[in-house]
Amino acid sequence: MARKDENSGFICKNCDKIVSPIKKGSIRNHCPFCLCSLHVDIKIGDRNSDCHGLMKPIGIVHNSQKGWQIQHKCQDCGFLRLNIVSDDDDFELICKISAENSRK
Repeated sequence: MARKDENSGFICKNCDKIVSPIKKGSIRNHCPFCLCSLHVDIKIGDRNSDCHGLMKPIGIVHNSQKGWQIQHKCQDCGFLRLNIVSDDDDFELICKISAENSRK
């Protein structure tokens, strides 16, 4: 699949909002409004997962090379994945998830 085809808009399966493609040459892999994703990859970008379960944000972590990342957990199979925070992600929701994660 061409990188251009991977970076496409979609309607979020969690909040039903229309999500535009990302503009800075990366791949849109989660909703910037609710931060949810879908379990579509086995390896990042391969789109080979048969699960397609809803992946909800469960934490925020910092990687010294990749920056801030959202930890997602598939609600169907439990698969975990990290996705880099996008410039247009809901900052207040990121802070809320981070605060909840630090209380655990």
